Amino acid sequence: MMLQYILRRLLSSIPVLLGILLVTFALARMIPGDPCRAMLGEKATATTCERFMREKGLDKPIHEQFFIYMKDVARGDFGNSIRFSQPVTRILGERLPTTVELSFSALFLSMLVGIPLGIISAIRHNSWVDVVTMVWANIGVSMPVFWLGLMLAFVFSLLFKDTFLWLPPSGRVSAGMDTTAFYIAWKLTLPESGILRSLAEFIGRLNILNSLLTGNWELLRDSVRHLILPSVALGTIPMALIARMTRSAMLEVLGQDYVRTARAKGVRYNKVIMKHAFRNALLPITTVLGLSLGTLLGGAVLTETIFGLSGVGRILYEGITARDYAIIQGFTIVIAVFFVVLNLLVDISYAYIDPRIRLN
Repeated sequence: MMLQYILRRLLSSIPVLLGILLVTFALARMIPGDPCRAMLGEKATATTCERFMREKGLDKPIHEQFFIYMKDVARGDFGNSIRFSQPVTRILGERLPTTVELSFSALFLSMLVGIPLGIISAIRHNSWVDVVTMVWANIGVSMPVFWLGLMLAFVFSLLFKDTFLWLPPSGRVSAGMDTTAFYIAWKLTLPESGILRSLAEFIGRLNILNSLLTGNWELLRDSVRHLILPSVALGTIPMALIARMTRSAMLEVLGQDYVRTARAKGVRYNKVIMKHAFRNALLPITTVLGLSLGTLLGGAVLTETIFGLSGVGRILYEGITARDYAIIQGFTIVIAVFFVVLNLLVDISYAYIDPRIRLN
């Protein structure tokens, strides 16, 4: 039964991905301007632009370009970047780990703070704790990320410069830090190319995971310190959303008959809250967590720019300004795939949280 449920969700994801591929391809070519003058300048002659478009394969009819691109994507080839003159897959392998690490760190921080605050706010409904939590949540949702990032950098990197509270304002690691990848430290023999090589290089660029695999605790401490400020800046809005959703879901569940019955039977209060109430409030909370992670992966451009992180957001912005179709399409598709996979995982988690869903 569970396998059938997962297969149905997988099959329903295929048309979504094809639609995203088509829309992304079309919208990229609707951006005003053309790649030739974006790369060579406004003074580029018509002859120069004609040769440029022919070399990049952009002189063919749109439908022909699309089918060629579809065949390349099916082989895992997202084309070559016009701006950087490198395969998009290589650029993805270099930039994506930064965004993934930042996004998961921000989500972890959001869950660590948002869920307990939402539970406490629901338990202490209409008390001063509830009021303060909801005021903070409203401020968190409304606070611009770029302003918060600058304020955090100003306070913790400038005002606290000579104290133990000082935190680095930019970069992923300190200069000179040993970031040797785990497969090199373990002396593994990997193929020159292929999925196994790409996966190993991707994991090797995730500094926190790589430091745990290699036992490099100095790198772990340094990476965590560099991630604190950008994670707080990026995670404030989802933190507030998670707190509000947790509070709302808990309030609805706490008013149910089975909760009142459990309390009347003398079940310990903490057990009533966590086993009976929180467990049954997990469905909407799980939805918010999945959507928040997808949003973090796709919307980290401001945070990456403020804190000097070379991630997906910055390279995608540069690709749009340069009319670099390969970068725009490749990165957008990868982000969309993350969204689809996250939605699939959320759907599967529904079936585990509430077994009745599997029967439907």
